[in-house]
Amino acid sequence: MSRRRVNRVATISVHTSPLDQPGTGDAGGMNVYIVEVAKRLAHLGVEVEIFTRHTARDQPPVTELAPGVLVRHVTAGPYEELAKDELPAQLCAFLSGVLRTEAMYEPGYYDVIHSHYWLSGQVGWLAKERWGVPLVHTMHTMAKVKNLALAEGDKPEPAARVIGEEQVVDVADRLIANTDAEAAELISLYGAAPERVAVVNPGVNLGTFQPGEQGGARDRLGLPRDAVVLLFVGRIQPLKGPDVLLQAAARMLEADPSLRSRLVVTCVGGLSGAGLCQPDRLRELAASLGIEDVVRNEPPMPQADLADWYRAATVTVVPSYNESFGLVALESQACGTPVAAASVGGLRTAVRDGITGVLVDGHDPGDWARALLRFTREPAWRDELGRAAIAHASMFGWSATAGRLAEVYTGAMVENSTLPLVANQ
Repeated sequence: MSRRRVNRVATISVHTSPLDQPGTGDAGGMNVYIVEVAKRLAHLGVEVEIFTRHTARDQPPVTELAPGVLVRHVTAGPYEELAKDELPAQLCAFLSGVLRTEAMYEPGYYDVIHSHYWLSGQVGWLAKERWGVPLVHTMHTMAKVKNLALAEGDKPEPAARVIGEEQVVDVADRLIANTDAEAAELISLYGAAPERVAVVNPGVNLGTFQPGEQGGARDRLGLPRDAVVLLFVGRIQPLKGPDVLLQAAARMLEADPSLRSRLVVTCVGGLSGAGLCQPDRLRELAASLGIEDVVRNEPPMPQADLADWYRAATVTVVPSYNESFGLVALESQACGTPVAAASVGGLRTAVRDGITGVLVDGHDPGDWARALLRFTREPAWRDELGRAAIAHASMFGWSATAGRLAEVYTGAMVENSTLPLVANQ
């Protein structure tokens, strides 16, 4: 009997390209996830082809992201960025481009489809039916979960998305959950069959995000060596809660006015989502709180530069209202900087409360101010958390993530075929 193995994965990422800079527009942790996993799968001998939307006329149809990893730009709608609510109208065109690509090859060219976010899942659903291969889907975020804990100024996710997610859950051969908590949400909120849900923790690039001398990092970034640096990294939108950090910083200065000469509140990221409707919201909030002199806004940046910011920080603050995992928290810890994070979603897995950082219940600025003040008043405790953070983050490498995903792909293929499979060596 002939034997098969996982040779090639079709990765679907409709609404954001893996080539985009994380922290801009809709690019974020999902982009990092797709890129890092693809590279590690290629190291395992699994070719990855990533389908994403063509957003500029000068983009080549195919780009090699890394050896064994191709990015295919599919024409679907205008050559420009579109809001997520505009993309469902382009799914038919996107699917057509994906199917045309596969039609150029012999049947069975792709062994498995891995779709990311519900829009991609809709495309993966139909491609799965056409190609007769298994569909593996990662939600990244879920409408029902987001709607349970909306930030002020955020809009509920529409019913169309909820229905679309339910459909993808019903048809996917495997659903990838970042944590046990997310797996439980898929089962309880979406009725996913437990045997089709696989928990695969995301990772961190341990070669880029690693400990370094704080003073040197501050020198390179133009920060005083004695500064108290509160760092926020992420897209500027209500969901991520940067306003909570600013309000907490104001409370900190009320409690300890002597901090003003040393406090630096840095927000690294670009506008996204509901934040696009209020581009000056953070600046105006800082002015209204009387803290504009201590707030520093930085644009999204490459990972190597971001690592310096983590090393320079006193504490990284992650006040999100919802996170499927929280890669920022893990990146910071890998650099030796503890984290103050909201006790929500995957952050409860990414941060070990009281050991590598602190988890804060709710989003009351007073609670956050008290939590953050402790980092300024107990440097020895802060350093102890930082040392434990490095050890904790070292357990989450992307190679382990890719290896586990390869096992999930193989399992889905076994169920989808009467032919036995051999795992990649």
